[in-house]
Amino acid sequence: MQSILKFSLIARYSAFALCILGALLVPLIPMDRTLSFALTLAFAALSVLGVFDLLQRRHAITRNYPVIGHMRFLVESVRPELRQYLFESDSDRLPFSRAERSLVYQRAKNEADQRPFGTLLDAYAHGYEFIGHSKRPAPLQDPETFRITIGNEQCKRPYSGSVLNISAMSFGALSGQAILALNRGAKLGGFAQDTGEGSISPYHRQYGGDLVWQIASGYFGCRNADGTFSAEKFASQAADDQVKMIEIKLSQGAKPGHGGILPANKVSPEIAATRGIPVGRECVSPAAHSAFSTPTEMMLFVARLRELSGGKPVGFKLAIGQPWEFMAIVKAMLKTGIVPDFIVVDGAEGGTGAAPVELTDHVGTPMPWAPTGSTRRAASCSPSAASSRRAATPTNARPALPPRTPCASARWSCRTRPSVSPTTTATRCMRWPNCWRRPAWSTRRA
Repeated sequence: MQSILKFSLIARYSAFALCILGALLVPLIPMDRTLSFALTLAFAALSVLGVFDLLQRRHAITRNYPVIGHMRFLVESVRPELRQYLFESDSDRLPFSRAERSLVYQRAKNEADQRPFGTLLDAYAHGYEFIGHSKRPAPLQDPETFRITIGNEQCKRPYSGSVLNISAMSFGALSGQAILALNRGAKLGGFAQDTGEGSISPYHRQYGGDLVWQIASGYFGCRNADGTFSAEKFASQAADDQVKMIEIKLSQGAKPGHGGILPANKVSPEIAATRGIPVGRECVSPAAHSAFSTPTEMMLFVARLRELSGGKPVGFKLAIGQPWEFMAIVKAMLKTGIVPDFIVVDGAEGGTGAAPVELTDHVGTPMPWAPTGSTRRAASCSPSAASSRRAATPTNARPALPPRTPCASARWSCRTRPSVSPTTTATRCMRWPNCWRRPAWSTRRA
């Protein structure tokens, strides 16, 4: 045991000891004076660094491994670059793959982006995504027609929105120059920019691009001194012709069910004037709205905002958590007869600088499951369409399923469904929906 401890001590301090020996012995070795002076100075500097490492109490690594412990921080600092340029494959995507980034760079520089040898992706890999094409080519369309009218019969001023828009990013989270660039792009492209919950800043107004004003629980830009909703301030801002739609934020994918705090040192005069809060004071965004607390009250709030804005489209944004909670909102629509003009479903993939990592990583439903699992019965935001959908599709209606058959590998019941081959059948385990098995008794069809 003692020999192991001695070896550990030698390994820990060997680099520091070599630096001291180098500083003492290099001047004694016959060599060029300039080189000797440079090496002696380098070893002496490393020796001083080792002494500092032994005396400091901030980093345990450099205290236990003087001099050589700094290699850990050096390698850690270049780790992302090493992974990106040396070890990461072209298809690794967090959040975008290198192949996707290279394609964006090529097209931004007007360089050729064609590949004559076909796809480099593994078309047979699990999770490979593709689109089934039609043998009848569609006629070319004018990009100016890629728009959709937002606003039902309760809306007096519908908005013809683009199919491509800028999602919510607040001033404060983004710099003024970033907001200017995004709004100028919205103006040139003919689409809308969502303000985020930080309200409408002067940078949003400079180029005159269409805006979707997001109203969150902090009611920034339309709040009283106590943080409650101010109808007068809202009506004043919403009357601006640049504001095309109003969006009530219930939650977002990056921090579902979580409020936020803007530290006092970040509340600059610009941010304070934009949000309507005092300069240099901590700004709190509550987790819940104070203007409503039930789905029915929320529908009444939707109607109120629509009236205060002069009949502009009003919708809400949410991150899906429990499907029954969304269905409670649908029932409130049917009960009150008030229907929003649009619904924004946010996935758990979203990002924010104002949420704990645990919420960002593990709370919320990702986009592939959020819309299909919770919103398919409320796809049309129209009272008449909702009523007809309710009558035509009862809540207990389900598509017909094949008969149950016993599962050979588990006690859970399975159903037979056609496999990829048209001549055989396969079983799907109801306990594990993604687990498909071809049974040994698989029959062939005539």
